[in-house]
Amino acid sequence: MKKGIIFDLDGTMWDSSESVTAAYNIALEKGGYPLRLTLADVRAAMGKTMVEIAHMYFDALDPDNAVNIMEKCIEEENEYLKTSGGVLYSGLEEVLKELRARGYFVACVSNCQAGYIEAFYEASGLGKYFDDKECWGGTGLDKAGNIRLTADRNGLVSVIYVGDTDGDRISSEKAGVKFVHAAYGYGSVPEGTPKINSLRELPDLADVMTEQNVGTVRNFDAKI
Repeated sequence: MKKGIIFDLDGTMWDSSESVTAAYNIALEKGGYPLRLTLADVRAAMGKTMVEIAHMYFDALDPDNAVNIMEKCIEEENEYLKTSGGVLYSGLEEVLKELRARGYFVACVSNCQAGYIEAFYEASGLGKYFDDKECWGGTGLDKAGNIRLTADRNGLVSVIYVGDTDGDRISSEKAGVKFVHAAYGYGSVPEGTPKINSLRELPDLADVMTEQNVGTVRNFDAKI
């Protein structure tokens, strides 16, 4: 049985919100826009697609040009993050090593733009631990679709998605995979959802869930 763990990125493996806020505000200043975003603004949008975020932030400035403004922001963001990075959650590299030692295929699926996961890899130096990656900016699919796509193209039979929001949980259900809540991240989920309070708890919980088939969803409705 080929088993895999697919990670969300923001709020699960790192917190890049301070760097993202700085990068967006640099882009807005360069563009001559009066708006400046706060850390709270950025954290409130984590997990959404770039088009959704564009309309959250920039419709009040210029609704017809919101996506174009967002494109300038993410160009700045991708370059900024390569050197400034984000704050890695404690134990991440140790856990990635351990998961691979236990025979897990490791991947990352995020609702981010193209280039963002690569920026994470470059800033953190952790790209060597990942077997695959996918994102909204690469396929145009929602998160459920990208989870399912990643699982299918790699022949994964038992899959766990690790994420921090209820949207991640719902996407996992739609994709027909198990879910673990990163309870230290940005979001909350219903009581009773399998969870970890730190990344170091993940390998043992993953072994139990894989062995017992806990949380498997047999029917999926991913948009592929």
